[in-house]
Amino acid sequence: MKRQSLHLVTEQLALLSDPARLRLMRLLERHELSVGELSRIVQLPQSTVSRQLKQLFDGGFVISRSEGTSTLYRLVLDDLDTEQRTLWTVVRDRLSQEDSGTELAEDLRRLGSILDERKIDTRTFFGKVAGEWDSVRNELFGDRVTVLALLSLLPAEWTVADLGCGTGNVAELLAPVVRKVIAVDQSEPMLEAARKRLGDVDNVEFLQGELERLPIATGTVDAAACVLVLHHLESPLAALREMGRVLRPGGVAMIVDMVEHDRAVYRHNMGHRWLGFGVPALVNLFAEVGLVSPRVVTLPSASEAKGPGLLVCTARKPKVNSE
Repeated sequence: MKRQSLHLVTEQLALLSDPARLRLMRLLERHELSVGELSRIVQLPQSTVSRQLKQLFDGGFVISRSEGTSTLYRLVLDDLDTEQRTLWTVVRDRLSQEDSGTELAEDLRRLGSILDERKIDTRTFFGKVAGEWDSVRNELFGDRVTVLALLSLLPAEWTVADLGCGTGNVAELLAPVVRKVIAVDQSEPMLEAARKRLGDVDNVEFLQGELERLPIATGTVDAAACVLVLHHLESPLAALREMGRVLRPGGVAMIVDMVEHDRAVYRHNMGHRWLGFGVPALVNLFAEVGLVSPRVVTLPSASEAKGPGLLVCTARKPKVNSE
């Protein structure tokens, strides 16, 4: 009997030795999910996910049930036997200590997106019609119509700096709704690509220069946007200080970048100097350069997105006291 018990524990330890299975178990303890949903969350082929689930099912770690044409899986802690529950609890608690910025944290962000999509699909008839209308609207008008319309909320008289403009996708969105866009990039090939992209648009000025030493006069722009650029810079502080310098009093600075993560490979294959930014770090940077009222929003992750999560941080240059 002791030999049989030892063999069983060894098998269970083997099941818990695979990182993919651990990711699935972590998700399934939180929610009942289908193979397709799990595949989108962990970004592995459905065949791989199905194979891992079969091993977990055969090992008694997960249960399943059928709903229509789908099979749903779940890990119910109270249904595990004592040894399984003890083993899984130890492993899960260890994983929880290493969550921040890891693959597991990204899984949980994608899980949130899946659950948001599911809410639309499982609401009452009106909710289902609304979900279908999104598809109809996108087919008729494209999937950018809402974003483009909301951009019209920007004051038409503004001058906006697009810092690290790259090939011009931000400038392209801003140009139709503001008076002027100043697009800055240190790379002349990038600026040339942006010029070609924007064609005959006449309210975009292209300037070559470094974000730490902007070729823009002090206090001449109403807003400055830096989208997915800060992690490339040697000195984010210097770039933020320059953003503050070129803003008019009351102007707004916006940073969009990755949340703090652990994908060190990005340093080598994409030239990233920083592995994302934590919220306190960004808030402190804004405070250090004299920008006030910081607001940080974590952006929802698309379920198909393979990169780390994103956040947007805005702050303002203090207005001049007229008294």
